[in-house]
Amino acid sequence: MAVLAMLVGTAGPAQADGRDSRKDIRAAKSNPQIRGAIVYKSYCVLCHGHRGDGMARATKLYGQGNLMIAMRDHDLAFYEKMVRQGGPAVGRSEFMPAWEDELSEEQITDVMAYLQVLTDPVVRGRAVFMTNCILCHGVKGNGKGRASVLYDPPPADLTRSDKNDMYKKMIITMGGAAMGRSEVMPQWGLQLKEEEIDDVILYLRTILVDPKNSNAN
Repeated sequence: MAVLAMLVGTAGPAQADGRDSRKDIRAAKSNPQIRGAIVYKSYCVLCHGHRGDGMARATKLYGQGNLMIAMRDHDLAFYEKMVRQGGPAVGRSEFMPAWEDELSEEQITDVMAYLQVLTDPVVRGRAVFMTNCILCHGVKGNGKGRASVLYDPPPADLTRSDKNDMYKKMIITMGGAAMGRSEVMPQWGLQLKEEEIDDVILYLRTILVDPKNSNAN
């Protein structure tokens, strides 16, 4: 989850061969939805779950806080007030804390941007990709991330992948070594939820240069 923070210290001059430039990385870091996803994972996931569906560890103590349903019942201003001032301020659960004294103005704005797209699995998948995968696979998914020069063979160009969704799920979950590929590819099943991996796979479909090359089944 700390990939974007790591990139601040590793970004160098733009690469002539298409590797991520400072501009590429700034673009990813400047996206409020991506930043909001990081804030959400840090502060909200314990009660609201990774997908905002309320399927979380703390629901046994506080009850289910399903944001995907709730966001359809009230406008964004209602939820921004709740984030800032807490649940009681809008007649909701007393267990929802007021975050305005702990989060910065930018963090609150960013997490609200993320909440607007929380019901879109492709957007969620992009957020997971941008916070975990770009160091090797690059902002564009073309295998030219900042760390790609360190590895032989280089990271896969996901924009031209001919692998189906099942294969992608297996290699993401179990890691490259388990699939007879590069051992540098981590076993993300140890860090990501199955739903997050499914969302990433949906996002990867959107970056294919030629979608016909990939069998989704």
